[in-house]
Amino acid sequence: METIDEYVVRTLPALEPRPGVGPAGDLRTLRDLFAAQVQSRHLDFAARWLQARGAGFYTIGSAGHESNAALGLLSEVTDPALLHYRSGGLYAARSAKAGREDGIRAILLSLVSARSDPMSGGRHKVFGHPALSIIPQTSTIASHLPRSVGLGLGLGFARALGRHTAWPEDAVVLCSFGDASANHSTAVGALNAAAYLAHRGLECPVLFVCEDNRIGISTASPRGWPGAMLDRLPGIEYRAADGDDPIGLLDHTRQALDAVRSSRRPGVLHLSTVRFSGHAGSDAEISYRTRREIEADYAQDPLVATAQVLVDVEALTGAEALAAYEAARDAVMEQAEEVLAEAHLDSRAAVMAPLAPLALASVPRREIEGPRRTLAQAINATLAELLEEHSDTLVFGEDVAVKGGVYGVTRGLRKRFGGQRVFDTLLDEQTVLGTALGTALAGFLPMPEIQYLAYLHNAEDQLRGEAASLAFFSAGQYRNGMVVRIAGLAYQRGFGGHFHNDNSVAVLRDIPGLVLAVPSHPSDAPGLLRACHELARQGKVCVFLEPIARYHSRDLHEDGDGLWTAAPETDSVIPPGQVGVYGDGRDAVLVTFGNGTFLSLRAAEQLRARGVDVTVVDLRWLAPLPVETIVDVCREFDRVLVVDETRRSGGVGEGVVTALVEAEYPGRIARVASADSYIPLGPAAETVLLTQDEIVEAALVLMEASQR
Repeated sequence: METIDEYVVRTLPALEPRPGVGPAGDLRTLRDLFAAQVQSRHLDFAARWLQARGAGFYTIGSAGHESNAALGLLSEVTDPALLHYRSGGLYAARSAKAGREDGIRAILLSLVSARSDPMSGGRHKVFGHPALSIIPQTSTIASHLPRSVGLGLGLGFARALGRHTAWPEDAVVLCSFGDASANHSTAVGALNAAAYLAHRGLECPVLFVCEDNRIGISTASPRGWPGAMLDRLPGIEYRAADGDDPIGLLDHTRQALDAVRSSRRPGVLHLSTVRFSGHAGSDAEISYRTRREIEADYAQDPLVATAQVLVDVEALTGAEALAAYEAARDAVMEQAEEVLAEAHLDSRAAVMAPLAPLALASVPRREIEGPRRTLAQAINATLAELLEEHSDTLVFGEDVAVKGGVYGVTRGLRKRFGGQRVFDTLLDEQTVLGTALGTALAGFLPMPEIQYLAYLHNAEDQLRGEAASLAFFSAGQYRNGMVVRIAGLAYQRGFGGHFHNDNSVAVLRDIPGLVLAVPSHPSDAPGLLRACHELARQGKVCVFLEPIARYHSRDLHEDGDGLWTAAPETDSVIPPGQVGVYGDGRDAVLVTFGNGTFLSLRAAEQLRARGVDVTVVDLRWLAPLPVETIVDVCREFDRVLVVDETRRSGGVGEGVVTALVEAEYPGRIARVASADSYIPLGPAAETVLLTQDEIVEAALVLMEASQR
C-alpha cells in the first residue's frame, strides 16, 4: 500500500494550475501555511525514525491535521494556547511567527526525552513553550478543556478588576481537541460551562477548535455527529472549515478569532481533517480500516491542498513544492540525527526536581480579643483575612457565596468582598477545579471548595492529570498554585451516607507534588490554611481537608468544657512537617489526624483512668507525610499506636507504619483503622468507622503485649 509520504512525493511535482481559479488571497500567509505544514509532517516521520532506532519515545503524530497551522499564523503569539496532541502544525506556525529558529529542534528534543528539551526538560513529549504562550498539556482525554474555560474566565475577571496578567487584555485562549474527545464528559462539561458563562454575559474568550478526523483510535465518529453537537451550544458561535480548502480555512479561522477577540465570548471552530499513519506508531490501522478507506483520505491532504493553491496562482510550481518538501525533510532529519546524542535525565532527584517540597518558616500564634471559635469559625475568619490581605485571592465553589456554604464556613464573605472574588459555580466539580486551574494561570490565587470529599472523585483527574502535573511537565516554567478546600471525612451525626461521609484520601496522597493538610483543632486551622496559601503563592497545589464532623464541635470530654474551641488569633503559620503534640504520657504514643485526634484525646482520658498515660500526636500534614518528624517523635516511646480513621487498606496508617519499619523503629507498633467499607446511612455507620472504644482496646492490647 502506498504511504502518505509516497503519495505526496508522487503528487506534488504533477500539480498544474487549475483553470478558472480566482485570486488566492494573501500569498505570504499561504506560503507560511505550507512551510509550517511541511515541517510538521516531517517531524512526524522523524518521530517514527527515532522510535525505530530505540531513541524516540512518542509517535502520536499530526499528519493530516496540519490545517491547524492556520490558527498558529492568524492568532497572536501572546494568545495562550492549550493544544491537542495533533496540533503540530499550529506549534510550527506559531514558532515561525515568533521568529524562533529552534522550533524543529524543540520538538525533536521532546521526542527523545532529552534533558535539554526546552519545555519539559525530558519528562514528556508536549507541545509547549513559554515564549510561544503554549501551555503544555499531556494526553489525558479532554482534560485541558475545563482549564481553558477557567483561563478565559480569569482573563475576564482580570479585566474587570484592573489586574495585570501574563497576556494582553484582548487575548484569546486557544483550545484544540479531537472529535472523539468531544464526547468525553470532561469536554461536554467544559463546553456547557462556557455556554453557561456566555448566557450570563460573563467574559470567557475561548476559541474551541475541534480537529475532526472522524475517528478515535479505531472507533469512527458517526457521520455528522460532532458538528451536530458543537453547533447546538447556546450562546457559542459555531463555524466550520475544511482542512483541504486553504482559502476557506484561513477565512473562517480569521473570522472565528476576530469574533472571540472582539466579543469576549466563547466560539467553536469545527475543523475537518484527516488522520494519516494511524493513531500512533504501534497502531496497525489496516486492522480496522480497509486499504481503500485509508488511501481515499490522501485526496484530502491539507499539505497538498495548500501547494495546489500556490500552484494555481503560479506562486509555486509542482517541482518547487516537492523541492520545498524534500528540503524540509533534510533539515528535520539532519537535526534528528544530532539529537540522538542528547543526554537524558539520569537520577531520581533530577526527574523529581519540579516536585520538590518548599520550605516555610514557622510563625507562632498571636491571640487577639474575641470569643472563642469553632473549627468552622476559625476557617471563616482566616479566609476573610487572606481575602483582605491578598487582592488576587478568589473563593468559589458550589453554594459558597450567597448561602455561605452547606456548613456556613464561607458565610458573609461574598457580602464583604463582592461577587467577583467570592462566587458560586456550576454544580460540576470538573468546572470548579478547571476554574481554579485557569484563574491560577491568569494570575489569581484560587481557593475553590469541593462540597464533599466523595464529590472529588468525579473530577480527581483535574488534580492528578492537570494541576499537579503542570510544573512537572513544564520543568517548573508553568505553575498553577491553588488551595482546594474540601469538606470531608466521616462521623457526621444525623446526616450522611457514603456521599457525605467519605473516609478515603488515598487518591490525594498518591498525587506527586500535591500538599495535603488536615486541621483537627480550631487552634491549628489558621496556621495550616495560611501555610497552604503561602505554598500556593509559590506554585504548589494544596488540598485543605476539613473534618465535617468537627466544624461546629465545642466540647471534648463533657458538655460545656469548650476544649474544642480556640481563642481568635492571626498571622500564625504551621509549615509542612510540623506536627501537633498533646499530653506528655510515656506509656505509648498515639499517632493520628483529623477526627482521630478528637477520638484519641477522649480515649486518652479513659486510658488514664485505667493507669495508662499516653501522648497524642496530630500529623496535620498527610502529604508529604512528615516521616522524619514521626520517626523522631516515636523513638522517644516504646510503643506506637497508629490511629487511622481512614480505611485499613490504602489508609494513611499504612504510610506511618511503613515509615517506622523502614527507620527500624525498635519498639512495638500497632494499628487500628476503619473497615474497608463504604459508609452506610444512619447508626450502621458506627459498625465500620473507627471508635473511641476500639482505640482504648487497641492501646491496652499493645501495653499487655509489650509486657510479656
